[in-house]
Amino acid sequence: MRLGFAVKVLGAGGLPSHDTRRWQSEPSLGVSLDHLEAILGYLDDTDIRFYRMATGLAPYASHPELTQFRDQPARFADRLAEVGARARELGIRLTTHPGQYTVLNSEDAEVQRLAAVELEVQAELMDAMGLGPESIVVLHVGGAAGGPAAAMDRFCQGFELLSDAARSRLVIENDDRTFSLRDVLALSERVGRPVVWDILHHHCNDPDRIPDREALELALATWPAGVLPKIHYSTPKTAVEEQKVKKGRRVERRVVLPQLRAHADTIDPIAFEQFLTETAEGLDFDVMLEAKAKDLALLRLREQLAARGVAAREGHLQPAG
Repeated sequence: MRLGFAVKVLGAGGLPSHDTRRWQSEPSLGVSLDHLEAILGYLDDTDIRFYRMATGLAPYASHPELTQFRDQPARFADRLAEVGARARELGIRLTTHPGQYTVLNSEDAEVQRLAAVELEVQAELMDAMGLGPESIVVLHVGGAAGGPAAAMDRFCQGFELLSDAARSRLVIENDDRTFSLRDVLALSERVGRPVVWDILHHHCNDPDRIPDREALELALATWPAGVLPKIHYSTPKTAVEEQKVKKGRRVERRVVLPQLRAHADTIDPIAFEQFLTETAEGLDFDVMLEAKAKDLALLRLREQLAARGVAAREGHLQPAG
């Protein structure tokens, strides 16, 4: 089992994940790839073998108006191949996860089309890097306008807009409000693509009351033979925050309690060890940690697990000894 983290590197003094300059400054995929190569070096140094790349690796490549950026995957094909070869050499699994504005099931045809363009860009980057089928693009189902059944029908329609290359990278994730594991399993059967199970989302949104072990097995079974599945794991936030509200000349303070769906800064090592030894026992998959402390949360979790008898060797968790 490889542990991974998403996008932002906080260790090593902080490392940029991609070129974030505004379009007027002509941001470049080439600059982003320099940043990614530096991150790969850091991952190797810290023995982390799983990483979620920034979706904006090719800046503005899917922007509907700034079409001059669309050909970046082709223009930087040689550099993409170099960085991809480096990732493969180091045994680092790379994935991406477009955000909330990539809505493949939108009622708005233009929004749906732009979502398809974004997914095409992600697939082009991965293909140019020579990444294998484990490098996937994670997507939520999207909005629920018209009801879940109509929303999933629209997702299938959006899926038809994609090339075979983009379809082959796409996987579907359950969410914490609308589309439960049972929903995405049904959608998986319709489009023939795997499910990424998010355990915290499952605990927030599981009307069918599916036990964790059963849920995990159902999701893993959607993956094709020879492709190692992945899941998402996070610890719910428990810390309270103080919020300041200005009322006239006075500043009032109030305590804000966290929502269950909010991610904690780090991962609860005791809960994660229990997940490993009970829920996940005997199963093979990678785990993307979604924690606000990013790589630092992963490294801290590994330290805490090692103290409890679970060690990491060559980026994989296994019993110590």
